[in-house]
Amino acid sequence: MRLSSHTGPSGLGGGTTTSGQASEGHRTMTTGLHPGEAPQDPRPTGNQTLPRQERIGPGTPHSDNRTRSSVITARAAATFDPVGRSVATARSFVRDTLQGWGFADIVDDAVVLTSELVTNAVIHAGTSADVLCLRSDDGVRIEVADRYPEREIPLQGSPVNMGSPDREGGRGLQLCAALAGRWGVEYTPTQKQVWFQLELPHRAVGTRSAGPSLPADLLPLADGRVRVAVIQIDRAGSIAAWNEDSEELFGYAPESVIGKPLTDLAAWPHTPGTSTGIVEALQLSRWEGSYGIRGANGRVTAVYASHLRVRDTDGEPSTVCLLVRDHERAVLQTPLRGSSSDSTSSSDGPNTDPFEVFIGSPAPDDLDGLLQRTVERARDMLDADSAFLLLATDDETELEVRASTGLPSARQRFARVPVEAGPGRYGSARMPAVHDDLSAVPGAVPLLSGTGMRSVVTVPLKVEGRLTGSLGVAAESPGRYTNEEALRLQFAADRIALAVESARLGELERLRRGSLSFLVEASDLLAGTLDRDQTLALMAQMTVPTLATWCAVYTIADQASDPYLSYVLHEDEDRIDGLKALLSKISPPDPVPTPGARVWSAPAEAAHQAALRTSMRSLGLNAPTTTVSSGIGTTLATAAAVGGETVVLPLVARNRVIGMLTLGKPTDEHFRQEILELAEDLSRRAALALDNARLYSERTAISQSLQRSLLPPELPEIDGVEVEVIYRAAGEGNEVGGDFYDLFPIRDGAYGFAIGDVCGTGPEAAAVTGLARHALRLLAREGFGGPAVLERLNSAILDEGARSRFLTLLYGELWPQEDGSAVLKVVCAGHPLPLRLRQDGTVEPAAEPQPLLGVLEDLELYEQTITLDPGDVLLCVTDGVTERREGTRMLGDDGLTDVLKTCTGLTAGAVAARIMRAVERFASDAPSDDMAILAMRVPGLQKN
Repeated sequence: MRLSSHTGPSGLGGGTTTSGQASEGHRTMTTGLHPGEAPQDPRPTGNQTLPRQERIGPGTPHSDNRTRSSVITARAAATFDPVGRSVATARSFVRDTLQGWGFADIVDDAVVLTSELVTNAVIHAGTSADVLCLRSDDGVRIEVADRYPEREIPLQGSPVNMGSPDREGGRGLQLCAALAGRWGVEYTPTQKQVWFQLELPHRAVGTRSAGPSLPADLLPLADGRVRVAVIQIDRAGSIAAWNEDSEELFGYAPESVIGKPLTDLAAWPHTPGTSTGIVEALQLSRWEGSYGIRGANGRVTAVYASHLRVRDTDGEPSTVCLLVRDHERAVLQTPLRGSSSDSTSSSDGPNTDPFEVFIGSPAPDDLDGLLQRTVERARDMLDADSAFLLLATDDETELEVRASTGLPSARQRFARVPVEAGPGRYGSARMPAVHDDLSAVPGAVPLLSGTGMRSVVTVPLKVEGRLTGSLGVAAESPGRYTNEEALRLQFAADRIALAVESARLGELERLRRGSLSFLVEASDLLAGTLDRDQTLALMAQMTVPTLATWCAVYTIADQASDPYLSYVLHEDEDRIDGLKALLSKISPPDPVPTPGARVWSAPAEAAHQAALRTSMRSLGLNAPTTTVSSGIGTTLATAAAVGGETVVLPLVARNRVIGMLTLGKPTDEHFRQEILELAEDLSRRAALALDNARLYSERTAISQSLQRSLLPPELPEIDGVEVEVIYRAAGEGNEVGGDFYDLFPIRDGAYGFAIGDVCGTGPEAAAVTGLARHALRLLAREGFGGPAVLERLNSAILDEGARSRFLTLLYGELWPQEDGSAVLKVVCAGHPLPLRLRQDGTVEPAAEPQPLLGVLEDLELYEQTITLDPGDVLLCVTDGVTERREGTRMLGDDGLTDVLKTCTGLTAGAVAARIMRAVERFASDAPSDDMAILAMRVPGLQKN
């Protein structure tokens, strides 16, 4: 790049000319001051000028040379080669030029227009671009010329059709028409020139700053009448004046507040780390900010205040406070960015913020925007091909790429490199380093390996002596940088280090708060289920897409088992099947119990090989035909989906590895260290939840198996009698209930039935239940009657000693009769009485209460004989039915009787179903006790 500058005729006498080499490209720059005279045109003058198109705003074209005849006070010119980075360099050239001239108000518009016009020249036209900036009394004219005059140019006097704004090209003239006060197009046989003029904003005398005209819906919101409280505070901090708007806003009459300290009314925000209070603020010459005023009604009104310290003619100081409601702060708030006309110092003045000099104003609000702006400005400052910025981890052992420009995507976000890369001062990021040729020192800058960059300069970012990051720029040619460039870059790094660290800490704080919220929600979700499959699904859904692009969960049944791929999830559902097929064909990761994430490269390598084989087959080349059978599109998409960083986190619960949580990123993407730490916390919670679900599933399976063994496998069919049983276990199925029932044949024409309830639940109750059910069958088939069966069962229960449980039991024997009736002999030992429903709808107890079993040693029981006529129903239930509660109400025997009265004419199955439905509807809560219903009905003889 050729760089030259000269000063034209001026009051100081003769001019000087200097030139020097700055890069392998060419950029010619000419600057000069011409008081009172028009500048010489730097373009060739021997060519005949073709028709020129000029527009004033959006109006009709016409010719006007007023800009040429204006007094030119300064000029700057540069030529840019047809390469992509020239666009950014041209933007920097125009920005620096206009800021140096003090035209900050029009910098943004000028940069936008220059960017579009230079892009058209160097990218679309493929020629070099000449940029000329001219300063005059009333504005700035910028001319951009290229060497491709054959491109579309509107003819003189013809309508200009610039196409759709959504079109890829052609936006340059549209932007000129929208932003510039005047613009035009000139061309010769060898070049085309587009120029635009930006007028300086006209300001009234005394105007400190001004803003653009805005639509009504974009204006600040205020009440119908804006009230500005004016309060004057004397030297002692007491209120000396209180206007009407103050009374309207806060409800105090003047006489009630004058003479009182303002501190009695002000609710001053106490910000940690700051010592400025309201007393100190009232002593400052100026102060703006928000606080609260406690009104007469006791409520605090948020206000925005502007304080000005003044003195009267006698020299007595006081403070005038202007206050408005906080949502109306625009009335008083000083604009954050002053206008150029208000500035009294240049960019190098003592009041200029060095940070803003490098970054530009306004600085980006977010960390990513700030870092990206930093690398772009660093690249342009040293005319580099690429730049990068890395931030240090908390332990200062690694650096993480957070912003880059001009580098492949693989070198972009969140790639990590060690701080100490090797021996010597060049092996550490803690010191500035200049490398003339990276090919002579392989691995000196790991980030740039394989990028084609040859020369590089890197400098540390430090805050209070602590390494917080590293800033570097690189070029494709060797020997581009010296210690002078390193000093310039270090100076820039020192300017931004504190701002970057402050923004990083703010982002880290927001991330940690979000992490805590995420972990709390994750813990609640994981604790809300004990189902293994649902736990696996929750684990994956909480990580995708919040933490990773895809996720796979491997589970290990026991120490002797291999890891099994249990769940796969991808943020794109179309990729799940391909991802699952890929992972199922590679060996799972080793179940290492070491905490923390470790990189697993097998999926990316397998996907790459599969994509390569598929591509070779699609081209007709010989390639192995193993492992992959899907189409090329699916294979390539899967390879891209798993081509980034993949990490494995162990799932450790109760000192045992029960699985692995695998997280992955797409091609060339890496995980942030904070994300990996969050994933590690999640994996610990998920592992415990998964192991709890496993234990619960095992316990539930055991309980359900034991419960099934305590109930009859099936009920016999009895000629002439309908039988229906409904059993509902309380809880979630992980406890063995104490209720049971049975119906079995004793001998020809005789059947035994029983329904009982053992005290308590769990293994002890299950033991008594099993004892009772099998003893009843054995004793009844030995020919013992009902009382004898129960007396012997009572003795067997008491023989269990401390393991015994008392038992309520209804036992009976049934004999169907030839006339369609049935004879029953029943014994009710402490159990809810059976109810008999007659055909006429009357309900009566079918037995009398007798002592329960398992309490008294000497029992004398007796049996009662009843006959069920055709159409009669015998209903037997456990106490879980009669003791169903809703608050203080209980269903009870009377409630059960009322429901049974409505069952006249129903089958045994319909009677049992209606009773169960009534019990469930009696209360909104889930049942707290097991329930068993046994219904028997004698339908009578069927008529032919």
